[in-house]
Amino acid sequence: MRDFLPADKTRRERVLAVIRERYRAHGFDEIETPVMEEYDRLHAGLGADNEKLAYNVLKRGLDAEAIRASADDPAKLTDLGLRYDLTVPLARFYASHRGELPTVFRSIQIAPVWRAERPQKGRYRQFVQCDIDIIGDASSRAEAELAVATLDTLDALGLDGGSIRINDRRALDWMLDAFGFPVADRPGVLITIDKLDKIGPEGVAAELRDRGAVESAVAAFEAFLVRPVTLEYNSYGERQIRKALPDGAPDEIVAHLVGIGQAVAAARGTLEIPLVFDPFLVRGMGYYTGTILELAHPSVGYSLGGGGRYDGMIGRFLGQDVPAVGFSIGFERIVDLVADAAADGVDAVVLVHDRDVPVGELVAHKTRLIGAGARVRLETRTKNLKALLERAAADGYTAFALVSAGADDLELKPLA
Repeated sequence: MRDFLPADKTRRERVLAVIRERYRAHGFDEIETPVMEEYDRLHAGLGADNEKLAYNVLKRGLDAEAIRASADDPAKLTDLGLRYDLTVPLARFYASHRGELPTVFRSIQIAPVWRAERPQKGRYRQFVQCDIDIIGDASSRAEAELAVATLDTLDALGLDGGSIRINDRRALDWMLDAFGFPVADRPGVLITIDKLDKIGPEGVAAELRDRGAVESAVAAFEAFLVRPVTLEYNSYGERQIRKALPDGAPDEIVAHLVGIGQAVAAARGTLEIPLVFDPFLVRGMGYYTGTILELAHPSVGYSLGGGGRYDGMIGRFLGQDVPAVGFSIGFERIVDLVADAAADGVDAVVLVHDRDVPVGELVAHKTRLIGAGARVRLETRTKNLKALLERAAADGYTAFALVSAGADDLELKPLA
């Protein structure tokens, strides 16, 4: 959990403003949910490994004896917890307010979440998530809207050239079934497959054998991974998808993925579709039931966000299935890439005044500049004027003026 100095906070808010503006332009509406949810809701088996990282809140009024009696059962000690993502709170929100929302609800959530991570570079215990979700639309239009809004937001932040890796959990399940992996083994098999880009086909096959996976299934999967592939370029579409899957992929799944690409291409107005089908894209959230999405950019080797379809989650709270799909931009990663983005265009002025300038004159100068649209800070002149101005520049100020008693006009000079 981190503090942010003024310049860092300004940069973060500038990036957040762009994200909000782009999301709203695409028809999404912002909501807000509490930072805490009920313990049972956060630990309902929907958050995968994130549930293990949740910060739980001790029940009020427990005495030492009650704590000792329940020490082996966290559920008896806690009734609330800090949210570890924004998807579980959204599902609860929709179940609570469905009657007040449109049939197809497009939501924005931009807020901090908390996980008891082991702190390291790029991993924090408190971080901001920027989520957009569409609830109530089972068609490929929903995924296309999310992809277009996300890519447009990336462009608006000066990170054009982004693309989205895409897969479908149903295609993964079908593929594993075709190879012969039993349903009970799927969670462990998927964990290993997710390492394919790190340890390669041989490493994946070896780890699957170490896990005790069915040998015939491992052999079939390994043969598929190392099969000869014709070196030809196929843009995103049915041919690319079918070539990446074993023969006989279900038409319904392929058509859904193709439809997303066609809609994105139409929206982006380009023949080159910024989607890449990856049959081994897993993502760790156990609640995904269909499409899986992951945001990539050529400037970095890691993902900048991701999401997917989670049609089964809201039904856990509502008692009936409701289609839902969401996408989350990795704000903490994005903000570092746009750290040098230009300021928001508003003049930010430091008035460096002598000690004898009357307060009334200072306030009058400041008020006039504010009225003209500037942001203004008053600073008493010090012997080390250079250090004062350097600090102001680091805080995002763009100009300064020296103020003496009785001065009518101020000469604004740029802060280099």
